[in-house]
Amino acid sequence: MTKFLLFILSLGLSLIVQASSKPNLIVIMADDLGYADVGFNGCKDIPTPGIDSIANNGVKFSSGYTSYSVCGPSRAGFITGRYQQRFGFERNPQWNLTDPNSALPKSEMTIAESLQQVGYHCGIIGKWHLGAEPSLRPNQRGFNEFFGHLGGGHAYFPEKLRIIKTEDVKNEMDSYASYITRNDTPVKTTKYLTDEFSDEAIRFVEKNYEQPFFLFLSYNAPHTPLQATQKYLDRFPHIEDQNRRTYCAMVSAMDDGIVRLMKKLDALKIKDDTIVFFLSDNGGPTTKNNSDNGDLRGKKGDVFEGGFRVPFAMQYPRELKPGQTYDLPVSSLDIFATIASLAQSPTHADKPLDGVNLLPYLKGEKSGAPHEQIYLRKFDGNRYSIRNGSYKMIIPWRGAPPQLYDLENDMGEKQNLAAQYPERVKELKALLKQWDSELIDPVFLGLIHTQAWKNRKKKKVQ
Repeated sequence: MTKFLLFILSLGLSLIVQASSKPNLIVIMADDLGYADVGFNGCKDIPTPGIDSIANNGVKFSSGYTSYSVCGPSRAGFITGRYQQRFGFERNPQWNLTDPNSALPKSEMTIAESLQQVGYHCGIIGKWHLGAEPSLRPNQRGFNEFFGHLGGGHAYFPEKLRIIKTEDVKNEMDSYASYITRNDTPVKTTKYLTDEFSDEAIRFVEKNYEQPFFLFLSYNAPHTPLQATQKYLDRFPHIEDQNRRTYCAMVSAMDDGIVRLMKKLDALKIKDDTIVFFLSDNGGPTTKNNSDNGDLRGKKGDVFEGGFRVPFAMQYPRELKPGQTYDLPVSSLDIFATIASLAQSPTHADKPLDGVNLLPYLKGEKSGAPHEQIYLRKFDGNRYSIRNGSYKMIIPWRGAPPQLYDLENDMGEKQNLAAQYPERVKELKALLKQWDSELIDPVFLGLIHTQAWKNRKKKKVQ
């Protein structure tokens, strides 16, 4: 009997140790945030103490990239840990309630589907944009909880939400005016949407902090439409440009929520055991929402740095010293690989992750760069980018000659060195060709193929 009790006790202790070895994961993703619109990247006109605290308590990545330069494909890459071109997700998806092949393929494993298998409780709050058809929604892709919207953007004021049922949404623009849903149930919200999402994130942590959890806090801010409450606008009376003022207010609202969330981790005494990543889903679109990419060339949608080099920070107090700056390139693809390695959660053996576990590099246990290359392909424009070390080669548009830049000395991509270093261009072309041979064509039509999008583009040209 005594031996049996000792066995039960040791088993219980083993389970406790096992559970505590699985860190919580919070990924906070902004939408269309400019590279220079956070304090840790030099922003002067928007105080971002919440966002900056993540960098100050851990690591600021000066060369942090997403896997694509627009929302949907970038999120598909992050959530699978694989370049999304490997499975044909290379366009912002259309709003589609009937086609199960219209967005993120079910053959791909998400972070949530991986972590659920080792006991994590998974939630997403905010923007999804990975499929509206019922079998593609968050609750079918590994998430226990969903509070947010399925489309690519959303109105922020509750009085603007007029479509109650998801089934009554006819297109992407309709989805901006739809009710927020809790799982599949419409919810009549009463607050400014960014505040709603922040409140919900705090509730999620309060409910689930006694078990390993994964929270994807997927803000739609500061994506258009440019809408902010007077409370946040009043913080920026000195900014004369009204669009920039509204944009700053939207970022400030998001940062307020992050401040509250970080304080909640402290109050619950789980800060040390929680990995927190902050990043944007792509670069700032500048002319659309008055974001600022600083010294980077280009904007959302580009293969230049401004398209997919983003504000990127991470904290994990138990393992990482505060106040670090890491200058070698890292990717949003690394988030899945890092947590899967720590939690020992499964991945598809025949579909290896393109990300890597960042911790050994950040702790000095591994030397060299986490990635030999950072890639980008934009199928519909036949545009490419490859970064190898400090050199970056791009094909900026169909038929254009390659351009070569030394990002260490020219992060603004102003001086084309292709004529000076033809052998470097040849080497990067070969690497790009090999990577491209591993990819497939897009498997669904995107927003760019809808009549509404074509009409909008035509108006801009006129």
